[in-house]
Amino acid sequence: MSELPSFEPVRVLCVGDIMLDRFVFGDVRRISPESPVPIIQMQRTSNVPGGAANVARNVSALGGHCSIVGIVGDDPVGRELSVLLDSDAGRSAGTIVPVLVADPSRPTIEKIRFVAQGHHLLRADREDAAAIPPAVEDAVLAQVAALIDSHDVVVLSDYAKGMLTNRVIAGTIASARAAGVAVVVDPKSRQLGRYAGATVLTPNAKEVFEATGIEVRDDASAAQAARAAMVAANVDAMLVTRSEQGMTLVEHDGATTHLGASAREVFDVVGAGDTVVATLALCIGAGMPLPASTGIANVAAGIVVGKQGTATVNRSELTEELTRLNRMGLSSSELKVVSADRAVQMRRQWESDGQTVGFTNGCFDILHVGHVRILEFARSQCDRLIVGVNSDASVKRLKGPSRPINTEDDRAQVIGAFGFVDAVVVFDEDTPYDLIARIDPDVLVKGSDYTVEQVVGHDIVERRGGRVVLFDLVPGRSTSNIIAKSRQDVETAR
Repeated sequence: MSELPSFEPVRVLCVGDIMLDRFVFGDVRRISPESPVPIIQMQRTSNVPGGAANVARNVSALGGHCSIVGIVGDDPVGRELSVLLDSDAGRSAGTIVPVLVADPSRPTIEKIRFVAQGHHLLRADREDAAAIPPAVEDAVLAQVAALIDSHDVVVLSDYAKGMLTNRVIAGTIASARAAGVAVVVDPKSRQLGRYAGATVLTPNAKEVFEATGIEVRDDASAAQAARAAMVAANVDAMLVTRSEQGMTLVEHDGATTHLGASAREVFDVVGAGDTVVATLALCIGAGMPLPASTGIANVAAGIVVGKQGTATVNRSELTEELTRLNRMGLSSSELKVVSADRAVQMRRQWESDGQTVGFTNGCFDILHVGHVRILEFARSQCDRLIVGVNSDASVKRLKGPSRPINTEDDRAQVIGAFGFVDAVVVFDEDTPYDLIARIDPDVLVKGSDYTVEQVVGHDIVERRGGRVVLFDLVPGRSTSNIIAKSRQDVETAR
């Protein structure tokens, strides 16, 4: 699996149907006495930019820059959507620049999904999907023409809501080709010829069947449908997304790549196509070949379908999953045991994703409930947790020649097996001071048998404005007590 390139210099211009996705979450416990429909007891609402705006969110979450050209109505939903896009840009590693064209004749598109016990009950849409008028087309194409030269790749995100008319599509592709800029299209039309001249189209199996009449059942039929669709569309490549069957890429020279689905658990497929085109566009903009770009986009899609709602993938999640796939022969606990250099890289990436990083340390020789509780507590204080584990040589110096009972490899892997631990680093010094100085955590956690001033590294963390947090230890739980009791039991048995 390919390494993830830097997306920081990549500038994506996304043109398409933007909308507001509302999710109303609640519980269903009874059926209405008025009619046989469930009654949802509403608990909370989540509002997220959707459609083409979700492409922009994914680009930004992965560290790229996205200018998003979309249409809003002159209404409260449009103003709310603009605020949400600005807010998303402020939380992400990359940037989002909304370029919103107002069309007072239509409402801002709004989709309201009612979700109970993890299942979608109903979706209610507010929209006008008629083609935008010529004056609005002019305004959209003027924005595209003004922006195209400063971007590396264009995404056409077509949700069939009226913005991407034949004229807007043709004009955008023509501007991109004149500027030497690649065009990635997420189509929503049976008439694939509308997208002629694009670099790559990303229809799903249903869409490619509707366009070609070829049902996608396996790799062979997927390749056949992709080739037919590519000829019909007159584009350079066709990427057919096939849900749980993965993806099939066919390029203009006939080269074909089949990829199995990357998802480990599917929770919600909302927005997965947006993640695919965003990641694909970033990889192409970073100069990666199309097959390698497709592989990374496939991995990103596998991550996002494990999340709820209109979700995004950040760079650290994608990097970690690529690392896991590159090291498939290793267990999940082994994957978390990393070098200090790698931990520093991970810490920087998590920071760029807006996540707080915590650190705690110990020998963890014979694991007991006290260890589990302090690790759980440490993770509750931060978004990501790095654990330092004393090496065998370090434990011998601290605890005596009979320790440790378990080797450093075993101890590190046991700690790495916990889901609330994100990385484990074995250090050889008597204290983790140098390791803390390198990682520079936001939160440092230690047991309450220390004072804050006694905690190694407290000065480093406090100097940067971080927190030192003490945990109330579980009484009577320690490796030394376990060993002493074992010896006593042996003596008693004799």
